[in-house]
Amino acid sequence: MSDQSKSNEKHDALIRAIISGDAYRLAYEDKDFLNSDDLRPIRLQLELLKPEQELRRQKVSSTVVVFGSARTLSHDQAHAALTELEARSSSEKVDEQHAKQLANAKNQLAQSHYYEEARRFSHIISSRFQEAHRRDFVVVTGGGPGIMEAANRGAFEAGARSIGLNITLPHEQQPNPFISPEMAFQFHYFAVRKMHFLMRAKGLVVFPGGFGTLDELFEVLTLVQTGKMTLIPIVLVGQEYWHRIIDFDYLVESGLISAQDKQLLTYVDTAEEIVTVLENFYAGKPPKDETVEG
Repeated sequence: MSDQSKSNEKHDALIRAIISGDAYRLAYEDKDFLNSDDLRPIRLQLELLKPEQELRRQKVSSTVVVFGSARTLSHDQAHAALTELEARSSSEKVDEQHAKQLANAKNQLAQSHYYEEARRFSHIISSRFQEAHRRDFVVVTGGGPGIMEAANRGAFEAGARSIGLNITLPHEQQPNPFISPEMAFQFHYFAVRKMHFLMRAKGLVVFPGGFGTLDELFEVLTLVQTGKMTLIPIVLVGQEYWHRIIDFDYLVESGLISAQDKQLLTYVDTAEEIVTVLENFYAGKPPKDETVEG
């Protein structure tokens, strides 16, 4: 090989080393850079902006947020699970673990009516207030199973659109199949996800749930109580459950909240009652959100 050939080869190798290096990569194509701690503010902005642009494009003017347990089954699912366990009970010796499974299955069946109420409510509200040029009271959920699935499903069965705000978790949470694909979003940051739940919210409907549901409920109560958020109807579905799990009367008696704070909540049991609360609050007309262009 001639000296010139060796020189050209060395030149090309140096160029390749530069081009393939991390530093030479375009900033917006450098995943390591974008995922670095220093770029967290940019990632927060992107998570805020992407759903906002799409919801504007879809002409979503106002939403109703539906929270509730991811573990709640439909009546058919719960009944099938209980039937299977009862069949095993008749043919096998029932040990302590099986007895617990049986008790849990019976409880799941008893709780399944919440799934059906969430489904019916979403069907009613979506049928009534969605139009091609403007979508009001669009149902928004956390995008997962249980009550979230039920609410998205009700809108789907009504031929309407609904929103799902999923979250990345160590145990992957798949989106339920009833979310409108163009309004199915995934978040890394809980804080930004919570903002999107409430930016267009004109009503909050909360079904029985665990830590996540309680966290979301008390976040809204705090924002409304402190004046950081405009007053919206906050509806708790399942009077027996909510009166048992949270003693708001005791909080008032203890002087930790005011009697007026307690009035932020409305307790109901059925889909029709939820719709009535929303209609009464807004005098039968969907609220206008000036932040969303028609």
